[in-house]
Amino acid sequence: MNIKITGTGSYIPSQIEKNENFHNHTFLNSDGTAIEAPNEVIVEKFKAITGIAERRYAKPHLNSSDLAFFAAEKAIDDAKIDPETIDYIIVAHNFGDVKHDTVQSDMLPSLAARVKHSLRIKNPKCVAYDILFGCPGWVEGIIQANAFIKAGMAKRCLVIGSETLSRVVDHYDRDAMIFSDGAGATILEATEDNGGILAHETASFTYDEAYFLHFGKSNNTKLASETRYMKMEGRKIYEFALKEVPTAMKTCLDNSGMDIKDVKKIFIHQANEKMDEAILKRFYRLYRADIPEQVMPMSIQKLGNSSVATIPTLYDLVKNNQLENHSLNKGDVIIFASVGAGMHINAIVYKV
Repeated sequence: MNIKITGTGSYIPSQIEKNENFHNHTFLNSDGTAIEAPNEVIVEKFKAITGIAERRYAKPHLNSSDLAFFAAEKAIDDAKIDPETIDYIIVAHNFGDVKHDTVQSDMLPSLAARVKHSLRIKNPKCVAYDILFGCPGWVEGIIQANAFIKAGMAKRCLVIGSETLSRVVDHYDRDAMIFSDGAGATILEATEDNGGILAHETASFTYDEAYFLHFGKSNNTKLASETRYMKMEGRKIYEFALKEVPTAMKTCLDNSGMDIKDVKKIFIHQANEKMDEAILKRFYRLYRADIPEQVMPMSIQKLGNSSVATIPTLYDLVKNNQLENHSLNKGDVIIFASVGAGMHINAIVYKV
């Protein structure tokens, strides 16, 4: 028995927010003082570091659970399965449903329960639950689904990553330009086909690193002090990721029995273009190997950082030949790897 991804789907919001749209924005330092640079310079430096030229925002009437449902429908259709045969629905997110122009998160009922309801699944033994694991949430959801199937507790699982980060960022903070909205979904099931999940690795670093991403006050000190927004220690996250992610990827690849030369694609969480490129360099340096051309597909330039949705969305795009110069063939060995709030890291070696 092999455990494989048999269907994928993604929902990429239609509203495009280009970098130029921030030229008339008000950006402030963390102490509330004005940043002494023209917005054009701020935005240009931002693009040079992150690689982001535009990002996607969900339409006001749609919430994260809606995006998850749309992606799930596509994955179910792609896998050509009856939704009533799904044993688990696992939805990775971080902030629940945050309605447009509000600040309160809504997670009652869980987003997974909402998705199951929207899919009109009657089977009560289809268990629906959420996972809060920072940006690596979808990867961890796949690892959990794999465990359920291996243990004989399930035959088929739906794993979704969905987020509307545009609604939890501080718009006076330059970091707000990083984040975006979107959803990606996958069907995972036991098959007689060759390949599937070969190895996985997960770790949580919380002793010193737990609060590198946290909720904090707005940079605009005139706003209500009790309202909190997503904040991050960018430099600390960058240094942490460069140290820990390549090591986790190497451990995972070594445990899979595959050689570095076997790896055709590496799908890294789309957090920051420069950071992902640095992770890739350090990973190949561990093997004293050259980096192959076109080994790391990227979507952050156009889609921004949609947290848990970045990897499943990127995988869906490449699988369906919708990303220039990237494609997958049966038998290809690929790596999924992510890092995020917690701080958590994880990786999967997978044979298409």
